[in-house]
Amino acid sequence: MPTTADDQWLTRDELAQRLKIPAKTLAVWASQQPQKGPRYVRMGKYCRYLLSDVIDWERKQFED
Repeated sequence: MPTTADDQWLTRDELAQRLKIPAKTLAVWASQQPQKGPRYVRMGKYCRYLLSDVIDWERKQFED
């Protein structure tokens, strides 16, 4: 559930464009245990990424 009024859900394709990587890479990351990429939720057959989660994940990439 969005954490702020400005938060939004991204599709896998939208996130792939943001990160400039193939959408298939996101699918592979999501299937790995532990999950490698940003946190996501399934809404029926669709995967959605909360923008605030993506931003947190991006920041953590500099820490590792």
